[in-house]
Amino acid sequence: MKRRTLGATGISVSELSLGAMMFGSMGNRDHDDAIRIIHRALDAGVNVIDTADVYSNGECEEIVAKAVKGRRDDLVIATKFGLPMGEDPNRRGGSRRWIVKAVDDSLRRLGVDHIDLYQMHRPDHETDVGETLAALTDLVRAGKIRAFGSSMFPAELITEAQWAAERTGSHRFLAEQTMYSIFTRKPEAAVFPTVQRHGMGVLTFSPLNGGWLSGRADLPNGHRATLQPGRYDATTPTGRLKAAALAELTTLAAEAGLTLPQLAIAFARAHPAVTSVLIGPRTAEQLDGLLPGADVDLTDDVLDRVDTIVPPGVDLNPEDNYGTTPPALQDARLRRIRS
Repeated sequence: MKRRTLGATGISVSELSLGAMMFGSMGNRDHDDAIRIIHRALDAGVNVIDTADVYSNGECEEIVAKAVKGRRDDLVIATKFGLPMGEDPNRRGGSRRWIVKAVDDSLRRLGVDHIDLYQMHRPDHETDVGETLAALTDLVRAGKIRAFGSSMFPAELITEAQWAAERTGSHRFLAEQTMYSIFTRKPEAAVFPTVQRHGMGVLTFSPLNGGWLSGRADLPNGHRATLQPGRYDATTPTGRLKAAALAELTTLAAEAGLTLPQLAIAFARAHPAVTSVLIGPRTAEQLDGLLPGADVDLTDDVLDRVDTIVPPGVDLNPEDNYGTTPPALQDARLRRIRS
């Protein structure tokens, strides 16, 4: 599998990375089977495993720990912090207090002495980003992490964090992880140009848009649909948009001699800002259907056809980017002057 350099980190990563979210109670509960899937991906040339403390409440990291024994030095291990790990408001976010605790917890669960890429899972609108960068910089200097990045940050917050690092003399975010697929193209408008200007690497996730582009005929009955059924209802306005686009993309994939997942993964790989595309299989069969996407390079004609089906910069369902709505849009009191 071909490699690319992750922004200014200097770290060489495979063009496909293994997203481990589906291992554990959130998906595949069989640890031995999950480990076999991880090994299968590594044997195919994948060298990045991406997880998070919040996935299955830490269980996912523990599965990864079992899988990487004896192979750790050949791998890039990435994990994330910031989403709630309990009811206590202090067990989340980007405060120094929580980051110092969260990284030690992840190191223990992963069974490693350092994390290659430590990522802030979502923006924390209540903590000054300078505080977060200072804490992460100290973790680099302590040898607990090698580099750090952001995840699902809008372009303006990516820029703010870069400015804060320069102003305070801290290390900076060197990578951004964002949702990107044929159905979620919003990053093309501002996030991708911004990270390119700042020399950041990019990991993208959900290239199949949570299963919409998997080619499954029974999508509403899939595993993810049981977790978020509203996202897979083809009778809603956004569902109808996706269903119509899906029909055209299925035809396009067939004409190009590809499966729909191969088309979807190759599309995400084709953007010059993207360093590596995260795939998140729950079963070995799913993994085998995704890996061939690493060998497909789409022609301009095919990419032009995709652009006519889903225009550049467009999300067919804005709610796909869950967990990223800023407070000012959630709380009406922040938009109204009080006398």
